[in-house]
Amino acid sequence: MNLWFRLVWYLLTIGRRPSLALPGQASLLTFRVWPTDLDTSLHMNNGRYLTIMDLGRVDLMLGSGLLKLLLRHGWTPITSGINIRYRRELRMFDQFTLETRLICWNDVTVVMEQTFRFLGGARDSQVAARAFVKAGLYDRKAKAFVTIAKLLSLLGTAAESPPVPADVEAFLKADEGLRAGSGNS
Repeated sequence: MNLWFRLVWYLLTIGRRPSLALPGQASLLTFRVWPTDLDTSLHMNNGRYLTIMDLGRVDLMLGSGLLKLLLRHGWTPITSGINIRYRRELRMFDQFTLETRLICWNDVTVVMEQTFRFLGGARDSQVAARAFVKAGLYDRKAKAFVTIAKLLSLLGTAAESPPVPADVEAFLKADEGLRAGSGNS
């Protein structure tokens, strides 16, 4: 239920959000840990991180104009893999930021980094959690993924993917291993 309140608040404040130029600019959202975010250990539940990450990706899509393209073309965003590393616990009423940015891409897949950082206090700017997200856009009519080159062209840019960092390469290899080992390629 808490996500709905955050989503409504986000939609009410969308007019004050900056435009984002992909692939270089990042989304930055600010949140606070509420009692409904906690698990039995009294820190933010691991599932809540993933739910809040959805809002970061929505902000990236809205701020860049990507959501308009999705709606116009009937494309669906698909998340195919996530790896998250929890470093420091977020406790009740801690304020934090979530930064969402594109790191690299191939023909039809992007990898985003989503970083949770404490905001204010003794732990200001310290990383609470960091995640990699592998995603793409699916065209249901064409029954195929949209190429990133086409997507960037529609956004008015023609950037080349930066080199894949070593930690992202490890994430992609682990993701491919899980995919291959599932028996449901």
